[in-house]
Amino acid sequence: MRAMVLRRPGERLVMEERPDPAPEPGQVRVRIEACGVCRTDLHVVDGELPDPKLPIVPGHEIVGRVDAAGEGVDLELGARVGVAWLGHTDGTCPYCRSKRENLCDHPFFTGYTRDGGYATHTIAEAAFVFPLSEDLDPVASAPLLCAGLIGWRSLKMAGDGRTIGIYGFGAAAHIIAQVCLWQGRRVFAFTRPGDAAGQAFARSLGAEWAGGSDDKPPEPLDAAILFAPVGALVPGALAAVRKGGRVVCGGIHMSDIPSFPYRLMWEERSVSSVANLTRDDGREFLALAPQAKVRTTTTRYPLDKANQALDDLRSGRLEGAAVLVP
Repeated sequence: MRAMVLRRPGERLVMEERPDPAPEPGQVRVRIEACGVCRTDLHVVDGELPDPKLPIVPGHEIVGRVDAAGEGVDLELGARVGVAWLGHTDGTCPYCRSKRENLCDHPFFTGYTRDGGYATHTIAEAAFVFPLSEDLDPVASAPLLCAGLIGWRSLKMAGDGRTIGIYGFGAAAHIIAQVCLWQGRRVFAFTRPGDAAGQAFARSLGAEWAGGSDDKPPEPLDAAILFAPVGALVPGALAAVRKGGRVVCGGIHMSDIPSFPYRLMWEERSVSSVANLTRDDGREFLALAPQAKVRTTTTRYPLDKANQALDDLRSGRLEGAAVLVP
């Protein structure tokens, strides 16, 4: 197999050839058809997340086919599956026992604490893969495995409000905006100041209004979801939501949130974070996405151009999502 490997945080990924991995009991080996490039991968590569397994193969938006299975696995060889961020939970901690496995005390995360999808093959636990349809497009579907799933969990945490502000209009935002519109909600998109192309992209997907993150929306929001990892956006988002409004931080990492006056939170406004996902989140969203007719916008990169894909994501040159194809 071939894999793009991070040896030390802050370094460029390096292509390695490795022996094909063998699945252990309860595991499958997946021949990768496509792997999305997520902002979380940037946080891993840039050293912003603590204690990654090193060396590590990043990537956790994986679409592929089972080509080997360990003992006790009932998935058929050749079955198409998706592999997402949450790769293992202990099943015994208080969070797992209370149906909050996203907060498990002893998890493994794909592409962070176990090797992921910037490769031709990967190993996954059979209990944590998602069966996928035979007729889907692997490249178009890969971003659903994290951008879509975390976007969905963020939207659920935002509540049932009808006016939703989305800060940072990248991979997750362009997916969840379509879900909002399908649900009959109104979308207000916030991009980097001056990003006319990003604002036009948001409007092309049905956003009622699009402006810079430093702009005031034309009316108060019921909730705001922050996909941009910029803590300085939190006070502005609080100022943009109405009484009782929610601000949901959808990323795994964010720069420091600056101090702000209590009056921005008063009147029962709240700020919350989203951590990981549950398998139920995945099953819900992957069933919902076809009903909502979600269409992803993607840019393909060959596996050996993973560093370029990460550079393009880091610099904001992408529209939608980057996807690696082995």
